[in-house]
This record gives sequence, structure tokens and C-alpha cells, in this order.
Amino acid sequence: MGGGAGTDGAETAGAGRIGAGRPGIARLDRRSPLPLWAQLRDDLRRRLEEGAFDEEFPGELALVEAYGVSRHTVRSALRELRAEGIVVAERGRRPRLAAHDLITQPLGTLYSLFALVEEAGLAQTSIVRVRAVRADGVVADRLLLEASTPLFHLERLRLAGGEPLALDGVWLPADLAAPLLEADFTHTALYDELATRAGVRLGGGREHIRAVVPSRAEQRLLELPRSVGVLAIDRLGYMGDRPVEWRRTLIRGDRFSLTADFSHRTGYRLNLDGRYLALRQAG
Repeated sequence: MGGGAGTDGAETAGAGRIGAGRPGIARLDRRSPLPLWAQLRDDLRRRLEEGAFDEEFPGELALVEAYGVSRHTVRSALRELRAEGIVVAERGRRPRLAAHDLITQPLGTLYSLFALVEEAGLAQTSIVRVRAVRADGVVADRLLLEASTPLFHLERLRLAGGEPLALDGVWLPADLAAPLLEADFTHTALYDELATRAGVRLGGGREHIRAVVPSRAEQRLLELPRSVGVLAIDRLGYMGDRPVEWRRTLIRGDRFSLTADFSHRTGYRLNLDGRYLALRQAG
């Protein structure tokens, strides 16, 4: 990796006893052909695996003090960990772990983002930005309806563990979804409310997933660093043969991933194990 290239320069005054006497911290070897920043990166990886930073990841100055190295060395090590998706290290903000809050979606299931977040051990909450009945000719066309057909529209900022995860906008025919105007969407799944209040259950659908560049307004809402992109997920959901849901979700690329299994013999084998079948049935 090129992020930590270059010499380590003059280290801090205690360099001769790097890591000495610190519980859990490895002694960095100045005589090793491996640069100090690489040794620091490897030791931070080790400590991460041992659960040393479950509560909080240390800041740059704390790492300088703990290891007796220069700030340049610490930043080079953090740059590598950031490139690997292990930490989020943004200018002016304390480094934090990234991998622990990654939400994984199995391809090929009618999944519930609410359920995926909660299953990952994170609290799911939403800030409702729009909840109304209105007409939209473009969406109506996707749902095979007349352009003037009233549609229920819900737009939410989805939070996972108290931090922004996704911007989610959904449209449904108002003749089916009008009861949702009374629902509290701060901590609930749309599909649960749709089934309970309107008796509507989706049976399947189609998704188109692609990487996009968010607008500045979307960046602010999702609190995105400049180096992080988003995935746009367009979903057309069906009840029987009738399209009843059009949804567009913008989701942080550093907090979400997609998975599928494949082999030469069977091609793609989608993740339909017991856990995700339960999600599929629950919606």
C-alpha cells in the first residue's frame, strides 16, 4: 500500500522504549525492516481482534503517547486501516471503528432494512421527513397507474446505532396505504405496518443497485465524508401480479454490503439460509 510510504522521520523522545510497560501494547522494533507505521498498523489490527477497542478507538495523540512514535507514523498506520475499511479517520474528528456496524444484505430476498439493522445488534430509528398523500406522474407510471392517482409517500432518514445509514423514500397507492398516515415510523418496519394496518403483504419484486454520487444535501443528511460514496437501491415491489411499491434508498457505502454465494457448478446461490428465510417471511 502506498498510504504509509516514506520514512518515519525523527520519533518522539521516548522512542527507545516504544510500547514498554503498556499492557496489551506490543513493543515496536526500530531495527526491523518493517517500517514503524506498518508495525503499528499490525499491532492495532491485533488489538482490534482481541476486543481492545470495543468501547472506543483511541485518538491520534493517545496513540502517539502510547507507542512513543510521531504523529506522522500514527497517521500513516490509520490511513492503511482506513483503506482496509477497518476505521473511519476523518479530518478534525476522532477515529472510530467502521467494521463493527456494517449492515449486510443477502441478495435474492425480500429483506427488511429494519430487521437487518436490528439483527446486526444496532438500534434502528428513523427521522420522518415526509409523510403525505400526493400525485407523482413518474412514480405512477412505474406502478402502472394513471398519472393523477393519489399515492402515499414516506421519506425517512434511517439511523443505525444513532448514526445515519440511509435516506429512504417509498411510494404506494393511497387506496392501499392510506392507513399508514396514522403510523409512527420512528421505530417500526414499513412492511409490518403495511400488513397490520392495511392487510397488504408483498410477495416479491425487483431491485436495481448501483453506485452513485450523492448531492451535497444528501451528503449532509448522511454525514458522509468526502471519501465515502453511496449505493442507490431502486425497488419495485409486487403484491401478486400488481406492482404496489416504488422505493429508492440511498445507503452509505461504508456501512452496507451485499452478499451472494457462487460456484462453477451451480453459478450464484443466493443466501436463503434459515436466518434470511425468516426475514423474507416477515418482510
